[in-house]
Amino acid sequence: MLSFLLVFSLFSTTAAQQKIDISGNWDFQVDSLDKGITGKWFNHQLKDHIKLPGSMTTNGKGDEVSVNTPWTGNIIDKSWFTSNEYARYRQPGNIKIPFWLQPAKYYKGAAWYQKTINIPASWNNKYIQLFIERSHWETTVWIDDVEIGMENSLGTAQVFEPGNKLQPGIHRLTIRVDNRIKNIQVGNDAHSVSDHTQTNWNGMVGELSLRARPRVFIGGVQLYPDIKNKLVLAKILVKNTSGTQQVVSLNLAAIPGKPGVIKPMPLTQEVTLSEKEKTIEIAYPMGSNPLLWNEFHPDLYEMQVTLNKQKQGDADRQHISFGMRDFKAKGTQFAINDTLTFLRGTLDCAAFPKTGYPPTDVATWIKQFKTIKAYGLNHIRFHSWCPPEAAFTAADRLGIYLQVECSAWASGFNTAVIGDDLPIDKYVYEESEKMVKAYGNHPSFVMMTYGNEPGGEKQTQYLVGFVNYWKAKDARRVYTTAAGWPVNDASDYHNTPDPRIQGWGQGLSSIINKEAPRSDYDWTHIISKWNRPVVSHEIGQWCVYPNFREMKKYDGILKPKNFEIFRDKLQENGLLQLADSFFMASGKLQALCYKADIEAALRTPGFGGFQLLGLNDFPGQGTALVGVLDPFWEPKPYITAAGFKQFCSPVVLLARLPKMIYTNNEELLVPLEIANFSNAPIKNTLITWRIESENGDLLFDGSFKKEAIEIGNGIKVDTIRQVLGAVKKAQRLVLKAKVGTYTNTWDIFVYPKALPETPGEVLITQTLDANAIEKLKQGGKVLLTLNKGSVKPEMGGDIKTGFSSIFWNTAWTGKQPPVTLGILCDPKHPALADFPTQYHSNWQWWDAINHSSAIKLEVLAKDLSPIVRVIDDWVTARSLGLIFECNIGKGRLLVSAIDLLTDQDKRPEARQLLYSLGKYMSGTQFKPTHALQLAQIQQLYN
Repeated sequence: MLSFLLVFSLFSTTAAQQKIDISGNWDFQVDSLDKGITGKWFNHQLKDHIKLPGSMTTNGKGDEVSVNTPWTGNIIDKSWFTSNEYARYRQPGNIKIPFWLQPAKYYKGAAWYQKTINIPASWNNKYIQLFIERSHWETTVWIDDVEIGMENSLGTAQVFEPGNKLQPGIHRLTIRVDNRIKNIQVGNDAHSVSDHTQTNWNGMVGELSLRARPRVFIGGVQLYPDIKNKLVLAKILVKNTSGTQQVVSLNLAAIPGKPGVIKPMPLTQEVTLSEKEKTIEIAYPMGSNPLLWNEFHPDLYEMQVTLNKQKQGDADRQHISFGMRDFKAKGTQFAINDTLTFLRGTLDCAAFPKTGYPPTDVATWIKQFKTIKAYGLNHIRFHSWCPPEAAFTAADRLGIYLQVECSAWASGFNTAVIGDDLPIDKYVYEESEKMVKAYGNHPSFVMMTYGNEPGGEKQTQYLVGFVNYWKAKDARRVYTTAAGWPVNDASDYHNTPDPRIQGWGQGLSSIINKEAPRSDYDWTHIISKWNRPVVSHEIGQWCVYPNFREMKKYDGILKPKNFEIFRDKLQENGLLQLADSFFMASGKLQALCYKADIEAALRTPGFGGFQLLGLNDFPGQGTALVGVLDPFWEPKPYITAAGFKQFCSPVVLLARLPKMIYTNNEELLVPLEIANFSNAPIKNTLITWRIESENGDLLFDGSFKKEAIEIGNGIKVDTIRQVLGAVKKAQRLVLKAKVGTYTNTWDIFVYPKALPETPGEVLITQTLDANAIEKLKQGGKVLLTLNKGSVKPEMGGDIKTGFSSIFWNTAWTGKQPPVTLGILCDPKHPALADFPTQYHSNWQWWDAINHSSAIKLEVLAKDLSPIVRVIDDWVTARSLGLIFECNIGKGRLLVSAIDLLTDQDKRPEARQLLYSLGKYMSGTQFKPTHALQLAQIQQLYN
């Protein structure tokens, strides 16, 4: 009785608001054997309890994770189930999985939720709706013993309409939620359902309410801005459930969100309704100078639509936020309100470590999107899922362009294909209709596609039909067949993976790994065959070592058991003390790779934009640590937002460096360009440049004057011309260019053309021949610089090193090379005194990596610490070296797994490094501490 009074009190106080909040405590029961429907559980009180909004997992419901957990998500590397290496992590009580973040509990199947509701007397003769903002996934509703219906939208609210069947009084509301993938195969890896990302959760989140509507009410409003004619076309769906003809008036009034702006005049239109529903179209004038919405000025209006019946009765109102904007293709680029823009995007892959489901509050999305904008981005692609309303609202307010997808990744795995006349074909159309109805008025919703990387023999025909359907129906946004492929002329734009510095499967043949460092290339040769915008699909994917300090953040339902596995491995290999160093050094390389990727896109004239994968880490697919932000959208310490924004912002200076490595007898010839996608041309501006030493001393400078920098890219400034003869010693130089408040920087390396001879007391050799062995026996010094490919496979020669960071991760890519994460060294080590370096990889290490093999140091000695180390994949966490030293009997040996002799005349970096090592060895500081046997060194190489 007390519970009844509390419920009645809550409901009666909210009745005047025509909405009853039904969140809170619910009865609950798991239906793992699917007995609930036949057993008519809707007629009985459920035995357990749960709190909503929430999921089973956030309520501690479900099964313990085990080797038999029926995951939703394809597992490419199945070694966890079979390998002895993971045996201890398969034991009950110590289950740790490396595929993705591990939920505290797991359940896949049907679950029942139940609540007693009290419909107030004031709702008599009302049309009642049940609103579930986000349910996962298939949801069936009963009122008492009457089934109301089933909904299965993954991307929109699920609204059930008991209508006038729900009379005032006490009722039992029962809801069955089933999170299994059944006949609608959206794809086990689709981020809408997969354990790779948000988890395949069971529950209901966001707003849970009962709503009372008048018998004649507004069923929906779609607003179509027309900035050319300064009006908005309102299409208003009016529903008449009274059963009689009704005469109503519709009043429209647009209220600007910015104070001091002239309000458009209200407009009223009378309508006669003789049918159950009718769509009324009203052209609403927005005044002589309406505010326009874009990324720089995200000005919004609120359209207030009021429906009044001619005879006395309830009024119905809706308030719709919208923006006056026009987003379209303009040649091979995009235009917002006829002004060119460039999409600087990242993916949102639905990773929510705290809850395992997406947030539905605006504040959380505002925080995330502000972070994204702080890193210079203006675009987000929601990979194979559609976010809640709050995300659109946040994007509207901040001026972010969204690509939204119909919850599908029908990739061909597990019969998930598109276009083969399977249930998913119809579902995608239904889902897109619901998405456009729910979110179509949001100005941020500028792009839509079916989903990600489709499979199926008839995919093109189906997806072309889908694009053509929406192009004809709703011109408020642009459409493409799919994220990734197929490329077809029906699309408004192409979302293809072709333009990038490292593609899937390219391995060591990619631009960044195969070609000497430079920044004078672009993607013109790729996009020139198309006459519409190209947005590069999922570029980047550059990994960083796990940040084990991040683990304490996981205080929600998802735990980083994968990190625990990786940390254990590092500790077992005696390297745990280097974890922070591995993280920071690989992070610096990751940032360098992203800079190269993004600048190549910005250098391409007429390019549409890029979509990073991603700005933050992806916790699934074997753990893809590809972000400069962690899964919580919080920064990592090796690059700041300001540092990232140097090469990723509305205005970016670009240097077409023909190479990054110079000798001091050369002239630096560097064409400067600007990509200007700010809100207006830049008038009468000065572009300055300077070249500084590593410690900030000015060496050279200059400037160029431009009368106007129009909007666009490929805008040529002038060419920096600077002889380098004044640079006498090897050093890293920093080229800086600046226009207004925008600055960009590039590291270049200059070495002396001529170097002193290495002192004769050091024997330089590529093999330990008799002469070298005798030198060591006599207590001499030997520098062994191994030929590339000579290190035996079992000693590290089979490790596929490369200059770049790991692409995506090794588990998901089948160990696509490189499988390493750059170098780590102490830049103050005397062996590197004449080879300027930071503690991490930079462009001067490209040559060394491409002429070397890694050496497994643990084969020689467990505690052997190299002068230059290679950072291994976190899965194997081996101790790998490029350069190390040791004592061999009375002699002293320095081993370089880098070939420093071959083609030396073409490799200034190799000459300089050899000189630095030789000078070190001839001095007094060359005192190795480790003693090894000659046979140990001889067994390293063929």
